[in-house]
Amino acid sequence: MNDASPTGPDLIVRAQRMHPMTEASPTSPGSEGPVAIAVTGGRITALGPREEIDSLATSATETINVDGTIVPAFTDAHAHPIMSLSMARGADLSSCRSLDGIIAGLRREAEGRDASDWVLGWGLDPNFFTGTGITNEVLHTALGTDRKAYVTMFDAHSAIASAAALEEAGITEGRTWPSGAAIVADATGRPTGHLLEFEAMDGVQTVLPVQSMDERVAGLHQLLTAMAAKGIGEVHVMDMNDPDIVELLTAAEAHAPLPVKLRISPWCTPSLSDEECAELVTRQSLHGQRWRVGGVKFFIDGTVEGGTAWLETPDAKGECTTSVWGGIEAYAKRVRELNDAGVPTATHAIGERGIREVAETLAVLPDTGTQHRIEHIESVGREVIDLMGRAGIAASMQPTHCTHYTRADGSDDWSQRLGEDRAKRAWCTRDVLDAGAILALGSDYPVAPFDALRIMADAQLRRPVEDPEATPVLPEQGLTAAEALAGYTTGPHRAIGETGGFLAADAPASFTVLDVDPLTVDAEILGGAAVLLTVSDGLVTHRAQ
Repeated sequence: MNDASPTGPDLIVRAQRMHPMTEASPTSPGSEGPVAIAVTGGRITALGPREEIDSLATSATETINVDGTIVPAFTDAHAHPIMSLSMARGADLSSCRSLDGIIAGLRREAEGRDASDWVLGWGLDPNFFTGTGITNEVLHTALGTDRKAYVTMFDAHSAIASAAALEEAGITEGRTWPSGAAIVADATGRPTGHLLEFEAMDGVQTVLPVQSMDERVAGLHQLLTAMAAKGIGEVHVMDMNDPDIVELLTAAEAHAPLPVKLRISPWCTPSLSDEECAELVTRQSLHGQRWRVGGVKFFIDGTVEGGTAWLETPDAKGECTTSVWGGIEAYAKRVRELNDAGVPTATHAIGERGIREVAETLAVLPDTGTQHRIEHIESVGREVIDLMGRAGIAASMQPTHCTHYTRADGSDDWSQRLGEDRAKRAWCTRDVLDAGAILALGSDYPVAPFDALRIMADAQLRRPVEDPEATPVLPEQGLTAAEALAGYTTGPHRAIGETGGFLAADAPASFTVLDVDPLTVDAEILGGAAVLLTVSDGLVTHRAQ
C-alpha cells in the first residue's frame, strides 16, 4: 500500500485491477486482484490492495464499488470544445456515407423550420467531392437556391455556403489572402460557395444566428459531460480566439463545476501586433476553478484537403505551396519570444515542409526548460521525426484522422493530393516513439469524435475499429495497447512539460474505471468498451447507471 495521509479519505473506489501508469514505468502492468484507491481533498491518499485501503475508511467515507479496471483519467491532447459550440451546430453529417445521405440529413434539419431560417451543418467529408471540386451545389440540391445554408467541412478549416448565404454576407466575388485563405470562384469570377480557411469563413460566420450566453453555457456543460462519460478528465483546448471565452467559462463555472478540466491555448497569428503578442504571455496567468490558460497555439499551414498545407513540392493539383506566415522568419521570431518567456507552444503543421520548418525552428531554440510540440504531423520524412526525438519536441497526433479519412488503397482525397510516396508517410506514430519523441494522442473534436477508447483502438489497428472489413493504413505504424494508453495519460502531460497522467499517492485524483482491461483486451473489444466511472480531481464526473 502507498499511503500519504493519516486522515480518513473522502472517497474510496474499489475495483478488480489497476494500471497506475507510474512515471517511473508508464507502460508497465499494474495490480491484479481486488484493489482500491482512496481520495481526500481531490488528491490520492492511498492506492493498493482493497483490504488495506478499506482499513482507512471512516464513517464519513463514501465507497463506490466498480467491477472493472482503474486507469488514469484520459487527457485529450488536442480538441476544440469551445469552438465547437458555434461550429458543430445543425445537422451532424460526419456519419454520412454518400452525397444522398448528406442531402437527406440537410433536408431533415430543414424540416419544420421557416423558409427564412438558416440551415446549418457540420462534419462534411471532402472525399465526396474528389474529382468534382467542392461547391454549394449539394446545398442547392437539398434545399433549393433561395435557402440560407452553411455547412462546415470536417477539417474545420473550410466550409460551403449557399448562394443565399453568400448574398446575406455581401460576398459577390472571389478573394484570396496572403495566408492562402480564399473565397473560391469559378472561371467567371462567381463564388462557388467554397470558403477556404478562417479569413474566408469569417464573412459568413458574422451573419449566422447568434447563440445566447445561456445557450452556450448549457452547450458547454452538455459537451463536457459527454466527454467525461468517455473517461476524459482533461482537454488541451486549442482555441481561445473567442473574445467572450473568459465570460463563457466564468458563467459556466457559476452554473456548476466543469465536468472536464480545460487547459486553453490562445492563438498567435501573423496579424497580431507586438503588443498583442506580449499580451499572450500575460494571459498565461488567467484561470478559473477548473480551467486555465496554458501555452500558445500557432498555425504554420492549413490542410491537405483544402490545398493550404505547406509541402516541399506542390500537390497533385498544384497547390499546398505556402505557409500561413508567408515563410518561417516571422513565425520563428514569435516562437523565440515565447520560449524566452517560458511559454510552451503548440504549432499546427500538416505538410512535410511545414513540419520540417517548425521542427528545425524549435530544435535550435535556447534551452529554457520550455516544452514545445507540433500538432497533427500528417506526413513527413523519418529524418524530421528523428530530429524531433533528438531535440525533445513532442508530437501531438490524432489517429482517427488517418483511419477515418484515408484509405489503404489511396483512393481518398488526401492520398490523391499527396501522391503515393507522401501518402506512405501517413501519421507515423510508431516512428515517433521509435525516435524517442514524446507522443500525445487526441481527437481534434469536432473534426473527429472524442471517444478516447475508440481512438486508442484505431491507433493499434490503423483502421476504424467499427469496420473490421477495412484494410489497415500502414499497419506497421500501429501502437501497442500500453503505448496507446500512455498516449492518452502520461503522454499529454509530458507534451506540455508537466508531470501527470499516472496514479500515485499525493497525485491528483483523476482516474477512470473501464469494464475491460485496456492492456490485455483485443483492440476490437476496447473500441466498444464502457466507462463505468470517471473522477477528475476528486470530483465524480461520470457514473454509469
